[in-house]
Amino acid sequence: MEALLPLLFLIVLIVIVFSVILSFIPLRLWIAALAAGVRVGIITLIGMRLRRVVPAKVVEPLIKATKAGLQLNVNKLEGHYLAGGNVDRVVNALIAAQRANIELGFERAAAIDLAGRDVLQAVQMSVNPKVIETPVVAAVAKDGIEVKAKARVTVRANIDRLVGGAGEETIIARVGEGIVTTIGSSNTHKEVLENPDTISQTVLNKGLDAGTAFEILSIDIADVDVGKNIGAQLQTDQAEADKRIAQAKAEERRAMAVAREQEMKAAVQEMRAKVVEAEAQVPEALATALREGKLGVLDYYNLQNILADTQMRDAISKMGKPEDRSGDDSK
Repeated sequence: MEALLPLLFLIVLIVIVFSVILSFIPLRLWIAALAAGVRVGIITLIGMRLRRVVPAKVVEPLIKATKAGLQLNVNKLEGHYLAGGNVDRVVNALIAAQRANIELGFERAAAIDLAGRDVLQAVQMSVNPKVIETPVVAAVAKDGIEVKAKARVTVRANIDRLVGGAGEETIIARVGEGIVTTIGSSNTHKEVLENPDTISQTVLNKGLDAGTAFEILSIDIADVDVGKNIGAQLQTDQAEADKRIAQAKAEERRAMAVAREQEMKAAVQEMRAKVVEAEAQVPEALATALREGKLGVLDYYNLQNILADTQMRDAISKMGKPEDRSGDDSK
């Protein structure tokens, strides 16, 4: 029994070492690659472990590509994985492009994937175009009537412009701008309602897909509706604004007239005060002139006669006014 203990200890040690080796070396993956005709060495798999690369993320897509007839390099796939790319998605995109007779190399597919775009979706969109529906775009024709239109844009992904090309938001914005320009250049809103296809033809001829990651195949007007009479509303608002300006100017003129009237009243009152003050000084001046011999008694009486005559004429003139006669009749 004691002689068997070293043997059991050796067997357990061998099992532990073998388990550690199997956990570090993906033997199952190496056998699968070998059976699929993909040559991946054990040293390569160990190097992937040391570089913190999951071997299955690289070897399994390589097996898939080899079975699909693609010739890919394990080092390039590992490099793309280390760069943060999705190796499986890139391989699927390459297989789909090969089946659809679309020219797409690994370097371009990897660049598209690293740029943040879904390269597989791009290949699928190249085969099956996508329809982008724009929001309702409102524009005003030359007759002042608002027209609302909604379009459906059929686009196909452009593989060559996926890196650095603008996205769907740019397409929607450009199509909306083209719709506004086309409706705004129409003489009447009836022209747009009668021929809505002119909008799609005009917009399509502008080459709106330049600099984008898509190729516009067609632009179809899904809905056209008549909105408000913007021209009449603007004229009404302008008339209301003109009326308010005129009212403000009239109020300004009235205020100035009231101010002038108040100034004139104040001036008249000031003149009356000066006249009363001067009349109050007349007796004193006459007395002074009489004392100093500058005015004789006869001159004084002649002055009194003139004043009495003036008052009499004033009284007679007032008696001839209508209000005076009406007052006499009432008496």
